[in-house]
Amino acid sequence: MHPGARNLDDDCAVLKVGEETLVITHDMMVEGIHYLPGQDPADVAWKLVTVNLSDLASKGARPLGVLLGYMFGMDDARFVEGLHEALDHYGASLLGGDTVAGTGTQALGLTAIGKASYVPVPSRGTARSGDALYVTGPLGAAMLGFEALKAGSGDSLAFRRPHARLDEGIALAPHVSAIMDISDGLLLDALRLANASDVTLAIDSAAVPIAAPEDRRDEALRWGDDYELLFTAPAGISLPIPATQIGTAAPRADAPVLLDNQRLTNADELGFRH
Repeated sequence: MHPGARNLDDDCAVLKVGEETLVITHDMMVEGIHYLPGQDPADVAWKLVTVNLSDLASKGARPLGVLLGYMFGMDDARFVEGLHEALDHYGASLLGGDTVAGTGTQALGLTAIGKASYVPVPSRGTARSGDALYVTGPLGAAMLGFEALKAGSGDSLAFRRPHARLDEGIALAPHVSAIMDISDGLLLDALRLANASDVTLAIDSAAVPIAAPEDRRDEALRWGDDYELLFTAPAGISLPIPATQIGTAAPRADAPVLLDNQRLTNADELGFRH
């Protein structure tokens, strides 16, 4: 395996090209899984760009451009409109890609290419015992937005048009010991970070900022699509951006994640898995 693949533990490949370090990622979205049938194609395009650039954010990379794999759908012109909106917002360019005709469920893919702002590029596999565990913002807004979109009323923007934390990732890159974005739920992604780093992450559920009602805190910890950053840093460090400490890293025990001192071992119950 190429060393740039990082043992496939990260969501990105890291490649040294001349004097530059490139960060490359690829994510797909499928109708009915990642977005609702009949959803505004402009919003689908926005989200497709964001989920890929969120991976770049977790590496402190500045986006350069994207390659699109597009299966023709119901309103292709509207998709292109949303694609340009998203790329303009993030300062990225469309570099190329491919289009296909097909029948049935629509599937979309995007490859994002970025340039590292800091070397060594941070990983999800380098957390250390004694580190503090942080999150950059509240969780659960996408969950509420999804419910509003399905109901046809209420504020659905957080689900339809999430934001990649690019500025935060660039600011954090020199300071973190490990980092990743939260795409599939805090608890599941914490398990992935813990496994990659061979530590146990102890999380205090009450410390996690949420955008949902208090009685839905547990759901908010398992829902995805918020695209905040989850990271570890040495205890007591002065961070360059606001973030909330939600736990600590400890030597690896018999469970990779502890939630309020309870062992979490069943990944199928922790977040979204394909």
